[in-house]
Amino acid sequence: MFTEKDLKQISEKGIEISTINKQIDNFIRGFPFVCLARPATNGDGIFSFREDDTEKYIRYFNNHISASSVIKFVPASGAASRMFKHLFEFSETFTGTPAQQETYLKDDNFNSVHYLISHLAEIAFYKKLDEILHLHNIDAGELISSWQLDQLIGFILTDKGLNYANLPKGLLLFHDYPEGARTAAEEHLVEAANYAWNEDGTARIHFTISPEHREKFNELFTRVVYSYESRFGITYEISFSEQLPSTDTIAVDEENVPSRSVDGTILFRPGGHGALLKNLSQLDEEIIFVKNIDNIIPDRLKEATYKYKRVIGGYLLYIRNRIFEFLSEANQAILPEEGIREAVHFARTQLFMRFPDDFAAASPRMKQSELVNRLNRPIRVCGMVRNEGEPGGGPFWVKSQDGSESLQIVESSQINLKDPAQQKIVNEATHFNPVDLVCSIKDFRGEKFNLSDFVDEETGFISLKSSGGQNMKAQELPGLWNGAMANWITVFVEVPIITFNPVKTVNDLLRKEHLEEN
Repeated sequence: MFTEKDLKQISEKGIEISTINKQIDNFIRGFPFVCLARPATNGDGIFSFREDDTEKYIRYFNNHISASSVIKFVPASGAASRMFKHLFEFSETFTGTPAQQETYLKDDNFNSVHYLISHLAEIAFYKKLDEILHLHNIDAGELISSWQLDQLIGFILTDKGLNYANLPKGLLLFHDYPEGARTAAEEHLVEAANYAWNEDGTARIHFTISPEHREKFNELFTRVVYSYESRFGITYEISFSEQLPSTDTIAVDEENVPSRSVDGTILFRPGGHGALLKNLSQLDEEIIFVKNIDNIIPDRLKEATYKYKRVIGGYLLYIRNRIFEFLSEANQAILPEEGIREAVHFARTQLFMRFPDDFAAASPRMKQSELVNRLNRPIRVCGMVRNEGEPGGGPFWVKSQDGSESLQIVESSQINLKDPAQQKIVNEATHFNPVDLVCSIKDFRGEKFNLSDFVDEETGFISLKSSGGQNMKAQELPGLWNGAMANWITVFVEVPIITFNPVKTVNDLLRKEHLEEN
């Protein structure tokens, strides 16, 4: 199937030919759906802490975090173009005819172009947009009154203005303050200063970015970082990484034959956010907070975020330290039955861990071996919010082929929604995943786990794409917080909805949570 030229291209991307063959095999056989057992709910897979427990884990975090190195990991490589999809569609067809004007004025729902234009002066980037317009001797109000809306949108999206369609979300102005508007990336600097600090006075933050945007990120941080360091009395250590070419996946046609460009080279596609597991595994810190670039709020609402970051961070430190104590003891000797019972009780009550039916009858040596196997893994504590109709994955109990059950974050693409029984479980779900994680990726000896050892390879995803007029199938790797972490120790903790305010479309910046308080 592959020529010498193909093999050279594959090798230069750092991909093994066996990996390519496995990907093609995945296209042929497809990925199986997960088998949902039931939704994770409060008391059955999700912890909902009382206020006294909340305060206890905040204290634990404050008292123990200095013993560990900490970093905040922010996936920030995605382009912002999807935020403006409705603006692209509108400007491509709008010519200002009376019929189009009438249609535009009637559509006043929150997600409409009319709503955005009518409230444009409230959005954080408006002042910068207005400055650019005035450099061209143009007034935004005149463009609106003369129905030159496509011209106004062009100044938002293209390089004659803000060029927002060609920038990543992290470089867009999200929130307005008296001292000036702040980008999404800057908001993460502020967050990092409040819970990702280290004993040496540094706040570490790592952004995954696209290579074409590295220079602009560097320019931003060079310009602003000193003011935040002065404000918080810390020093930032900001690092970047890019999605590795070795995590790209091969594209195939409808017959599962590798697709090719016009020049005959093999077509590859990015492997999705699951590819970022490689980036995550290259970090050397012991505690890693993970949060998406667009899920941030203004300072006036951040206290709840800080509080619950410390809650989930404190719970992670608590269970990690308990696990390390057991593993250190188990590494030296066979534990007495009382020690085994305590470890089993801890795993069941603090980790919602399930054991097979024959576990109770096993010998102490076998129980200890099973416990060591289950507890000597990376750990993640995931904040979960009440389901209020937002799209996205959620927490479920998933049944494996051997009948065992485990807690997993599951995306809708992994579920056979045509199966009434599975759809019923989805409908009964009470929470969803806001991507609010804190992780521990080192073992009790202080050595990093090989994170690829804990991936469920059967949780990839196949989608249909088109390129240059040809249809193709693309494959995404197991998602970063789905299959890529499937075999981690997973704990779900309920967090308040105010901690989840993503910006998926530009109109979301007009929600009251993102606007300056009057």
